[in-house]
Amino acid sequence: MAESFQFDLVSPERKLASVQATEVQIPGADGAMTAMAGHAATITTLRPGILRVVHTGGTDEYIVSGGFAEIGGENVSVLAERALPTGEVTQDAFDAMVAEYRAAHEKALENFKNEPGPVDDAARLLADMVAVGTHMGLSYRE
Repeated sequence: MAESFQFDLVSPERKLASVQATEVQIPGADGAMTAMAGHAATITTLRPGILRVVHTGGTDEYIVSGGFAEIGGENVSVLAERALPTGEVTQDAFDAMVAEYRAAHEKALENFKNEPGPVDDAARLLADMVAVGTHMGLSYRE
């Protein structure tokens, strides 16, 4: 059996997880990554995506958006701007999340007319959130 490490997931609303995990799959801003015991110390920001936690009781999945993950050899802590267990995500909750990213993209289009960087970043975040819903069998309804 793989070595375990302490995993904690918190959002401003609540603490969602505190378990001994063997693997955590993180949607990092620069790409997906998997943390395991003995991982090199790393801090990464999060993009919208599915965070998977493998532990002796099974696998738990959470939608996360924004925030960061701090990875150490013996622990992983994720501080998410928003996090929900995938089982709690309703179509209405998903629509609200996508609407926030759509509004941020529209604001970027208004404020950065000739600056593609911020507009492209907002478009990527919106696309990531829509992809999360697609993965879960949800689609954005305007």
